[in-house]
Amino acid sequence: MAGALLAAGLVLAAGIGFQMLREDASGAQPVGLSGDLTSARFVGTTACVGCHQGQGELWRGSQHSQSMAHATEATVLGDFSGATFDYFGVRSRFFRDHGKFLVETDGADGKLATFEVKYTYGVDPLQQYLIEFPDGRVQALSVAWDSRPKDKGGQRWFHLYPNEQIRHDDVLHWTKLNQNWNFMCAECHSTGVRKNYDPAADRFATTFAEINVGCEACHGPGSRHLAWANGRTSWWPFGKTDAPSKGLVVRFDERHNVAWPIDPNTGNASRSELPSTLRKETETCGLCHARRGQFSENWQPGRWLSETHVVSPIARGLYQADGQMLDEVYNYGSFKQSKMFAAGVSCSDCHEPHSAKLRLPGNGVCLQCHTSDKYAADSHTGHKALQACASCHMPTRTYMVVDQRHDHGFRIPRPDLSVKLGTTNACNDCHTEQSAAWAAAAIERWHGPKRMGFQTYAQALHAAWVGGTDATALLAQIAGDRGTPAIARASALSELGSRITPAHIGVLRSGLADPDPMVRIGALDMLEGVPMAQRWPFASALLSDAVEGVRVRAAYVLAGTDTAGLTSTDRARLDAAGQEFIKAMAFNADRPESHSMLGSFHLQRGAVTEAEAELKAALRISRQYTPAAINLADLYRRLGRDVEGERVLRAAIVEDPQGAAIHHALGLNLVRAKRLQDAVGELRVAAELAPEQARYGYVYAVALHSAGRPDDAIAALKASLDRHPDDRDTLLAIIGFSRERGDIASALGYARQLAALTPNDRNLARLIDELEGQINKAPKP
Repeated sequence: MAGALLAAGLVLAAGIGFQMLREDASGAQPVGLSGDLTSARFVGTTACVGCHQGQGELWRGSQHSQSMAHATEATVLGDFSGATFDYFGVRSRFFRDHGKFLVETDGADGKLATFEVKYTYGVDPLQQYLIEFPDGRVQALSVAWDSRPKDKGGQRWFHLYPNEQIRHDDVLHWTKLNQNWNFMCAECHSTGVRKNYDPAADRFATTFAEINVGCEACHGPGSRHLAWANGRTSWWPFGKTDAPSKGLVVRFDERHNVAWPIDPNTGNASRSELPSTLRKETETCGLCHARRGQFSENWQPGRWLSETHVVSPIARGLYQADGQMLDEVYNYGSFKQSKMFAAGVSCSDCHEPHSAKLRLPGNGVCLQCHTSDKYAADSHTGHKALQACASCHMPTRTYMVVDQRHDHGFRIPRPDLSVKLGTTNACNDCHTEQSAAWAAAAIERWHGPKRMGFQTYAQALHAAWVGGTDATALLAQIAGDRGTPAIARASALSELGSRITPAHIGVLRSGLADPDPMVRIGALDMLEGVPMAQRWPFASALLSDAVEGVRVRAAYVLAGTDTAGLTSTDRARLDAAGQEFIKAMAFNADRPESHSMLGSFHLQRGAVTEAEAELKAALRISRQYTPAAINLADLYRRLGRDVEGERVLRAAIVEDPQGAAIHHALGLNLVRAKRLQDAVGELRVAAELAPEQARYGYVYAVALHSAGRPDDAIAALKASLDRHPDDRDTLLAIIGFSRERGDIASALGYARQLAALTPNDRNLARLIDELEGQINKAPKP
């Protein structure tokens, strides 16, 4: 399940039961898969388990089989006997009437109203409830049922945002955009979902082949396999004329004939065959167990997830700098960072795929490949009582208030990184009374000083996120190291976009040619730091990439290309990829993000009218989607219509008064209007709201200086330097302002501070010489 409901799966037809929906969807409807799979159809789990009875029995006991269901006596776990729940002055009441499950709670207008629960969502450790509206929208209530046993704190109603008041006009309110099942949840909780959003009518007609996560959610539509099975006159022996694929969309055969012999010297196992670059199993599980956004319904199991989804890299706000999960990122991104993944471990090496349960209890799964005499010994665990391997190597974080999840990065504890970078570590999860330094010292005594682990990119990503002057060199090193997990290299390439120099051309070319599409997409992100006129030779080949997600990204990066010098073939390739991009954005026409991206795309192509229309459409869908307001104001800036831009930004501030980026944009707008005093006020608010943004503090200080307040400007720069001591722009500004003020000693001190960060900067060395010369020439007191 998902915090803001970033999961997936289903469609509704009011009053029609599950059996009817399944039969309709498995009848004449094609699934819309590409290539020769367009004729494949969903047949339903019942057809599968007729032959695969053992797998069907395992599946019936899994959470996949209960991922979503119609609200009935058998499926509803919550207390609907008149129970109430209070949340910031709103009392919700759960009751029943004529066999229906009802809730009285605050609706879209903030007033109490009664709604019918049509569907249940999940079973353990919580269950959510879905409400269907006349326009086809299905919304997830934010008051959920804690289904854990009472002695574990369960059997109660609770709110998913217990510590903040989510009012009816908030985008996170259960009736609003970010709790919409059709977009946020359906794909992963049901099988064969088709969103079917009509932007002209602003309605959904979402459908699914099966209400829960059935066999075909992972194996793909089964009509061909069923035809192959029904066409056989005998099951044994298989004849030479049998189709090798047996009519399956994908065969999960990566573990077939693979052994894991253990080296007695190391106590570790190694795969008998090298794993393939494309891991069919991991990519298929990643459909729902990844932080990603869908842009196409042409997904095929066993293919790269990037074909139809934008997969989140190790990004600030989602992960910690060392790759540990922070926000709700699920397992895919963490697992692809791991040494286990690099060694060829697949999901089903640990989990039985039909029940989704661990193959062995306790530490048994780990001890399949790691000998107990070495890894279950006190010399390894450091604890007299045998600890669970997962306690140290798969620490848990809690999401949705009660849902504990293990980090699948399989990393060694690094409390030393906690000391340096502020990341968390497994040691202090238990030893909460001790410091990270204490834990780091214990690890060093125990395992030695060079216990670095497999994930070595924390310092680089941290430097990028805090604006460290060593970020560029560190990121380039990570991006160019093929021994680093692909997802980390993709993240480093993306971060290099604002820092790219001619020295990074080799890293860029290598990334664009990498076998992993996430890395190619990261390299395209990096290319955005290159002037448009220079991008074509690097990225044009990716307009014809085998993976649609790469083609779509290349189309956006090259959207502003001057086509006059291109051949007709190249223009056709650029246009074809551009049409794919437009189609991808149209698929999510119910979301402001897609309209905003499409507006940017049109603007790069010089289609100003279309760009303005898309940005306005984004704001019509959600006035709280402030990036669209900022982009629209910037469009008006380009057109010399700053007055209109100011109106857009002020309206956005009404919707989001705590939005630092809006205040910053309005401040810049007012600077251009030569209303400097008003501008300083807005820039100050931005800097105060987002002190983690060094750029906001720097721009505020420059505005103060321009307004004739040099002392205040220097004070603002000093405050910003306390938080961002390595920020180059801030240091350069305070050097210049101090020198202008006649404070040569302070200017020299800051110049030396910057020189320590960039020792090979010749211009800075000359400046230091000049400043030292001025001090030496000054009369002695």
